[in-house]
Amino acid sequence: MRNRLSTLWDGRGFDIILIGVPLAFLILISGAAILYNVIMSFQEVDMFSLGSIIRPFAGLENYKRILSDPQTWPIFGNTLIFVLGSIIGQFVLGFGLALFFQQKFPGSTYIRGLFLVSWVMPGLVAGAIWNWLLSGDFGVINYILIQLGVIDTQIFWRSNPDFALWSVIIANIWLGTSFNMILLSVGLSAIPQDLYEAAALDGAGPLRRFFTITLPMMRATIGALLSLGLIFTLQQFDLFASITNGGPNNASNVAQYWAWQLSFNEFDFAGGATVSVLMIVIVVVAAAFYVRSTRGEVRG
Repeated sequence: MRNRLSTLWDGRGFDIILIGVPLAFLILISGAAILYNVIMSFQEVDMFSLGSIIRPFAGLENYKRILSDPQTWPIFGNTLIFVLGSIIGQFVLGFGLALFFQQKFPGSTYIRGLFLVSWVMPGLVAGAIWNWLLSGDFGVINYILIQLGVIDTQIFWRSNPDFALWSVIIANIWLGTSFNMILLSVGLSAIPQDLYEAAALDGAGPLRRFFTITLPMMRATIGALLSLGLIFTLQQFDLFASITNGGPNNASNVAQYWAWQLSFNEFDFAGGATVSVLMIVIVVVAAAFYVRSTRGEVRG
């Protein structure tokens, strides 16, 4: 015990403090909130008993009620579309930009830095910008599409059930592409250039080098990035709150926004907690894949 204290006192164990204190804070704050949410999903909760921990036990009734709700599966279907559309769009555009900025040209570093503006921007601010861009009456997107001859009449992106969800997907792709680009750029820069030079001497073209060198060497990075993308996308709330509010008629509603609506619009706190727990399970599974991918990358 004395040796451990002396290690901390002389500064050699300062890294333990740097890691241990934030970790303890995270476990205390986040862990308590998650545990409270899980407990609530197994209880009967109303406005009067919300502040109490001891409440009537409901068993699995809340889960049965949510899973049998007619809104549940369309909303979870929207969530699946939102997640897949966002992750695929962000990854493809981010990979393309990462490959582009691997080329050396004047100002590449500064231009790449500009792409980070979208990532550091708060979600509500990004939602306000895309509200204006996607406006049916005077939106820039409609104006560009009409000028290019892609559409003949204006599209009311946010109020049309066929386009409402895709308007949020487009905004989320724009928001997360730069994050994908940065992580993929780091992975690309770690690939030895000798491999590309040897492949070029053997007559391998750009596509063959990409599929035989780049993708295999980036497997761990891609796995970790897709897992992180799933976690971040399932946590996306601000864009829905600022662009569509889950409408019209739940056409753009997703599970994370529905959980908030159940709790704070309908005061169904147990139902909101139940949906949140289902989302937590999905995020934990994604986090497990992320940890596994990161472990493989470190070992490699």
